[in-house]
Amino acid sequence: MKQDVFFKDLGLRSYKEVWDLQEVLLKQNVEKKALQYTRETTVNHLLFVEHPPVYTLGKSGKKEHVLIGEEELKEKGIEFYHINRGGDITFHGLQQLVGYPILDLDKFNTDLGWYLRSLEEVIILTMAEYGLKGDRSQGETGVWLDPHVKGKERKICAMGIKCSRWITMHGFAFNVNTDLNYFNYIVPCGIQNKQVTSLQKELGYVVNMEDVKAKVKRNFEEVFKVQLI
Repeated sequence: MKQDVFFKDLGLRSYKEVWDLQEVLLKQNVEKKALQYTRETTVNHLLFVEHPPVYTLGKSGKKEHVLIGEEELKEKGIEFYHINRGGDITFHGLQQLVGYPILDLDKFNTDLGWYLRSLEEVIILTMAEYGLKGDRSQGETGVWLDPHVKGKERKICAMGIKCSRWITMHGFAFNVNTDLNYFNYIVPCGIQNKQVTSLQKELGYVVNMEDVKAKVKRNFEEVFKVQLI
């Protein structure tokens, strides 16, 4: 029997609103796990969303990786949050597919390395459907193109997670038709001298966002052996 994962496409929502929603879903699951003698079981979720322009800095990230000041951020209409996931600085914006799995890894595999590699595999399989070879870069989380070719390394999907009592939150940010100029104002993921790319840039045309979502959903079901409902 495949496990059920409740799926919801939230559309365009502010970063803080969805961060708060994730915290609620995580807290509900953590509380269920804390009650040893309950028939209630944890509930797995997958949220899709697009955010208005925002930079988020992970708990171990460096503020100096934001290359513009607070006034410039306001002028450009970019929000900023220092948050509780792993990883450094990243950007979320329009036409970027952000996925937030809230999964109980006790029901899958209590191994964060396995979990991150599985998320990467979802994106790698999706890219393959567009004729692109997604790959991993040793020691760096996320999905890349040509990670082993010096000067040509380009990141297409950033990842950062938090895990509490084996319940996950945060997730991946997959550049579809994303305006890549926003990455010029940060050191993406704290990694110097490497490029950021998108499906649109690699393919040379605007990609249908709904098609990408359908492919990611199908590959998520395949990799995690679940059923989205």
